[in-house]
Amino acid sequence: MTLQSLRRLTLSAFAGLSLSASVLAVPAAAAEKTPQWSLAVHGGAGVLERGELTPEKDKAFRAGLNAALEAGAKVLKAGGSSLDAVEAAVRVLEDNPLFNAGKGAVFTAEGRNELDAAIMDGATLKAGAVAGVTRTRNPISLARAVMEKSPHVLLAREGADQFSKDMGLEQAAPDYFYTEDRWKQLLAWRKDQHAMLDPTHLFGTVGAVALDQKGHVAAATSTGGMTGKRWGRIGDSPIIGAGTYARDGVCAVSATGSGEYFIRESAARQVCDRIAWKGEAVQQAADATMASITKIGGDGGLIAIDGEGRAAFGMNDLGMYRGAISSAAPTPRTAIYADEPSPR
Repeated sequence: MTLQSLRRLTLSAFAGLSLSASVLAVPAAAAEKTPQWSLAVHGGAGVLERGELTPEKDKAFRAGLNAALEAGAKVLKAGGSSLDAVEAAVRVLEDNPLFNAGKGAVFTAEGRNELDAAIMDGATLKAGAVAGVTRTRNPISLARAVMEKSPHVLLAREGADQFSKDMGLEQAAPDYFYTEDRWKQLLAWRKDQHAMLDPTHLFGTVGAVALDQKGHVAAATSTGGMTGKRWGRIGDSPIIGAGTYARDGVCAVSATGSGEYFIRESAARQVCDRIAWKGEAVQQAADATMASITKIGGDGGLIAIDGEGRAAFGMNDLGMYRGAISSAAPTPRTAIYADEPSPR
């Protein structure tokens, strides 16, 4: 099945669904409270229909999301910063081979793992990002080092790898990133450049957004990119304003999808601008932004959190691995399918 066919299948099957159905519903009692802290995560989007995943895979994905939520929530409960929380959550997802980031990254056409990541602090509007790194175990921590320990925002490839070593970040040999499933996807791609498409996880990226007890927001995103990518391709994940954005009092956003379209629509910044300039609610802004991406032919999803900690999940695929937790609803809640109600 070609990527274009998958897109047509996705949009056709999704046509009858409201984008707002993708929201993780918060129990009524919790919704009445303004959370002191809040966290949402995602693990990528795909053409997910019920029954596509085995029960074991379903359980494993939810466990991975729960672990990330718990890591971030631990920081926030203790009064830690939203920046620390999103980094902690994303590191957990990077270490999980189920997700296309860090350990589970896909392979390029040349058989390499090239990793992208970005992080942004809503309090200061400082940001850091890396693209095409090959040796850093947790690229999100390297992105944070770029933000805090360099005068730059984005470093790429050999220079980013060297900066990582200079900063003393944990390095990993290339075989650390190897997983059998990802390698098989590359071999299939080499035979048929559409065969590697896994409809249950077509757009592999991980991300987190958070509000801390001081009212600051932050966003973080990490990815291995696309199987068979060439020529140093870079998607939206490390592009501030496209795949990652945060501004205090407004929102924080992390996106996943066909990155070229999210770049063209300035998707992450667009969500925040809709809230700040048009007075849209966070879910309304997320849905409208995804509609703009759909209009130009893009697929995927995004997570957002507003200045008061309300989380929203927008998508135009049949699913997105996602979860949320907050002081108002302190039990991790996860969902996979677009029409799936949040666990209560």
